[in-house]
Amino acid sequence: MAEDIRSKIKNYQTPPFDSHFPNQNQTRNCWQNNLDFHRCEKTMTAKRGDVSVCEWYRCVYKSLCPISWVSAWDDRRTEGTFSGKI
Repeated sequence: MAEDIRSKIKNYQTPPFDSHFPNQNQTRNCWQNNLDFHRCEKTMTAKRGDVSVCEWYRCVYKSLCPISWVSAWDDRRTEGTFSGKI
């Protein structure tokens, strides 16, 4: 499975269609992939697993989300005021 994810990340160009987010507005998709990345990273770190399996989520949110949103969320996460449940 990890090899499959690594090959997808290597060949990553743009996020594929996600039936959870069928509308043109991809704000929720951006937010959810950001949360999923940080949840995955936290879980894999706690289990001492390979964090590279979380890279798919990072690639998706980095391509969907405006940089200003990502930096604001990172700042809030650092300050401990982030509203998402990670």
